[in-house]
Amino acid sequence: MNDDRVLEVDNLQVSFSLGGGQTLRAVKGVSFHIGRGETLALVGESGSGKSVTAMTIMRLAEYDGARLAGGSIRMRLAGGEVVDLARLPQKRMQSVRGSDISMVFQDPMASLNPVFSIGFQIGEAIMRHQGKSAAEARTIALNALKLVRVPEAEKRLDQYPHHLSGGMRQRVMIAMALCCRPSLMILDEPTTALDVTIQAQILDLVRALQREIGMSVLFITHDMGVVAEMADRICVMLKGEIVETGTVYEVFETPLHAYTRSLLAAVPRLGSMADKDEPERFPLVELRDDPGLAGTRDAVRVEAVPA
Repeated sequence: MNDDRVLEVDNLQVSFSLGGGQTLRAVKGVSFHIGRGETLALVGESGSGKSVTAMTIMRLAEYDGARLAGGSIRMRLAGGEVVDLARLPQKRMQSVRGSDISMVFQDPMASLNPVFSIGFQIGEAIMRHQGKSAAEARTIALNALKLVRVPEAEKRLDQYPHHLSGGMRQRVMIAMALCCRPSLMILDEPTTALDVTIQAQILDLVRALQREIGMSVLFITHDMGVVAEMADRICVMLKGEIVETGTVYEVFETPLHAYTRSLLAAVPRLGSMADKDEPERFPLVELRDDPGLAGTRDAVRVEAVPA
């Protein structure tokens, strides 16, 4: 594993049992890497396998019935040791999760426990991974909330999740993920449920924190506008496979795969309706289920649908 890399995923294969002897292959030989301080965007529509890939890296997918059918997930831990997360026992993974790698999920209300205060929940992670006392953990939690720009941070420690807005809860989740200074943070659609103003604030926050502590980011999204703003490189997923990868400039300027072009075509562009008297139908760009056409312009079918 190269010294400038934090994570290397090689030929990752994940399947789910459907019963009756049937198996669903959710991830089919996915490979990618993430460099130090780099942001890699894993993009694709719902069901493409991107969240399963992230949950498998965290070794959480198996709790939902997934089976790691093949491949390796090599990660460089804080001390410099390189381990294959795919083969670590779950007891060891419990120490890796939170300290070396952390994850922020799409819905913070579903991730935060409604019966415990914000300070308790952040402090619990600190005490578990850093061996701090309750008083020390509270101080670190307070600093983490200040780091993610939570106003009146000391007051928030004693509040409960339902006291906070959606954007503030997402900041708390980021603070919790950052409290042990991980090498890699996975962000799974962290701004989907937020309005555009709060989304912009959260994205600015992630970029600022990345510069401050030098962590790497795996950003999972279907929003190509967010990708353009956040990522250094892009991996495009379709039906459990990576069909295109490259820098943001390369993929946006010269997308090679028909599916990538369809994702980019779905992004509204300011000024596209200039000089139009009435609303017009948006094109529905759809990839035909024909592997022989993959990567060619013939693989794209355009239909007019109501806007």
